[in-house]
Amino acid sequence: MTRTTPIARPRLPIRLKTLTAAVACASALGLSAASMATPVTWEDILTDHENTETVLGYGMGVHAQRYSPLDKINADNVHMLTPAWSHSFGDEMQRGQESQALVHDGVIYVTGSYSRIFALDARTGKRLWSYNHRLPNDIRPCCDVVNRGAAIYGDKVFFGTLDAGIVALNKDTGEVVWRERFGNHRAGYTMTGAPTIIQDQETGRVMLIHGSSGNEFGIVGKLFARDVETGEEIWMRPFVEGHFGRLNGEESTPSGDPSAPSWPDDPDSETGKVEAWSHGGGAPWQSASFDPETNTIIVGAGNPAPWNGWARTSPDGHPSDYDSLYTSAQVAVDPTTGEIKWHYQHTPNDHWDFSGNNEIVLFDYEDETGQLVRAGAHADRNGFFYITDRTNGDLLNAFPFVDNITWATHIDLETGRPAEVEGQRPPRLEEGQTRSEPVEISPPFLGGKNWNPMAYSQDTGLFYVPANHWKEDYWTEEVEYSEGSAYLGMGFRIKRMYDDHVGILRAIDPLTGDIAWEHKEALPLWAGVVATAGNLVFTGTGDGYFKAFDAESGEELWSFQVGTGIISPPITWEMDGEQYIGVTTGYGGAVPLWGGDMAELTRTVAQGGSFWVFKLPDFARDLAAN
Repeated sequence: MTRTTPIARPRLPIRLKTLTAAVACASALGLSAASMATPVTWEDILTDHENTETVLGYGMGVHAQRYSPLDKINADNVHMLTPAWSHSFGDEMQRGQESQALVHDGVIYVTGSYSRIFALDARTGKRLWSYNHRLPNDIRPCCDVVNRGAAIYGDKVFFGTLDAGIVALNKDTGEVVWRERFGNHRAGYTMTGAPTIIQDQETGRVMLIHGSSGNEFGIVGKLFARDVETGEEIWMRPFVEGHFGRLNGEESTPSGDPSAPSWPDDPDSETGKVEAWSHGGGAPWQSASFDPETNTIIVGAGNPAPWNGWARTSPDGHPSDYDSLYTSAQVAVDPTTGEIKWHYQHTPNDHWDFSGNNEIVLFDYEDETGQLVRAGAHADRNGFFYITDRTNGDLLNAFPFVDNITWATHIDLETGRPAEVEGQRPPRLEEGQTRSEPVEISPPFLGGKNWNPMAYSQDTGLFYVPANHWKEDYWTEEVEYSEGSAYLGMGFRIKRMYDDHVGILRAIDPLTGDIAWEHKEALPLWAGVVATAGNLVFTGTGDGYFKAFDAESGEELWSFQVGTGIISPPITWEMDGEQYIGVTTGYGGAVPLWGGDMAELTRTVAQGGSFWVFKLPDFARDLAAN
């Protein structure tokens, strides 16, 4: 059932010496001349949000707004939208498909589950080449074997792999140019997010920026900058306070204070810190945003490890004494040195796996005095929507974007800290206990919004947030680190909050927190959103519908059933004078794996693995011309 309701407003390099040494080979099936025509420049990437014929990065522009100025498909004609073609990823390797595609010179680059990438002819859907990364049998992905997308620059496309690697391929042939490993996959390091291309405004050097995944296995989260031509590491920045970074192959500076006062001491430990400090999480597993004006990389840092916050609190202390920096935060990094410029922590000493990886969307607005504010917007898993000053990380505003948040009443705008509700951290284990009594928490660890990115419309000034209403029973368990094993120390079961919906798409005013409209979905929303100048918002649903909404009113204007759930961000582009909409389809991801009651709710949804493209039929174009 659906309803739309208006509301008041240490580095491990692996380098291939020859292309024939590639473990996984690329198969060239015929290339268009256009695909070999032009390299991608930094200027192309910098102006991607203005160029309607390309999609060159995750977020559809360096500011990650997911907005297109295209309006050929609009609120008046979207009801006529029809499939142009679809391409199946094929074989038995389906599972969740979370990829946002790229478009350049008439070629679509889209990644798939199990660390695959496909180059497709944008006009016909014909496969031009594909690369299937050979994965070891002992990979340890937390939340399905997904991949969220690629990056493109020069004559190369880049994407991450589940065995903690990153691969550069020739964009025209699919041949491997270089490959690097950044961690031990047996310890839980992996990569699912799309890398980001930036140009250091200080040196002019173009870099590939990527993070790591693996918080649930007790890794230390790290952000990397690499040379786009060779793959060599330029710098590495860890996001656990007191751990040291690298610069040009040498140890550089610690993250924050080298004594790590935000983590407890332990005189019986070799490090002098509690065990958790050595395996502290903070992985930046989503894509970074980049602000060229301030020459700043801004990225979310993930949850601390273990989830059990008592393991990151002294035996006689209180959680408020230890913030577990820089986890569950947004962090600004200098691209020249890899140093942390500022941070803002959404959830200090995060006990609930609220993480902080949800995208930071960069946008500008005028305040009440008429001053231009350069801001960042972030809808956190903890249920609160944050507006920060992207030049220094200062909190400007924060408000709930989902219902019935239980763990905190509000965010204090003076201190920037949450006003926690007593008793919402499940208690320490008492002597002889292996499990505490459960506490009901909302949002659950899957979040008010998870990784699936929101969109910002430059026309309406609204953010379109794919959110969920659910809750969980949550309890404390024993925890001990063992390499390659889950490092949680908490148990859970996801439950329904409302009978009529779980998913809730909301249009939110970032200056007031007012909800302009909302749309309910029976199943969880796990797909991203795109907004267009055609007064449209596109997203997909767990039960397989690709939908378009009126950006101002929220009225559902069009839908199409693709045969499997949609858990990816759509894109739009222009080609041969026509506007196209594309979306990756295929159900999976974290919800059916971790979701408790949600696993039962989504049990009947078929898996898949395809890329769908839609356009207006020729007669609609002819009507518009007349």
